[in-house]
Amino acid sequence: MSARDAFHTVVKNALIKEGWRITHDPYSIRFGGVNMSIDLGSQKLIAAENSQRKIAVEIKSFLPQSSARYEFHTALGQYMIYHKALTKKAPERTLYLAIPTVTYNTFFQLELPRIMIE
Repeated sequence: MSARDAFHTVVKNALIKEGWRITHDPYSIRFGGVNMSIDLGSQKLIAAENSQRKIAVEIKSFLPQSSARYEFHTALGQYMIYHKALTKKAPERTLYLAIPTVTYNTFFQLELPRIMIE
């Protein structure tokens, strides 16, 4: 099993543990003549609001042997494209980017990544 596959399973299991139901693995969407696959689609019943919350999650491993800068460029580009597609085709879904904690605590604390994710 590759690190990417392992991280996918970790994120999926964490969502399930928090009460999310995985509805798509992957979540396929077609927009502007392009087919795309976001890693996961999920939903959760919010009892207090008597409604369902729907999300899509793109998972990025930021593997140690790869360049964090390059991985960030890829992740940011995918996020922007997927966000626009979801806004038009599935506006009820919120898009999230799942990354390793170590990446968040190091690379994502640098000024440029922080500015870009604001």
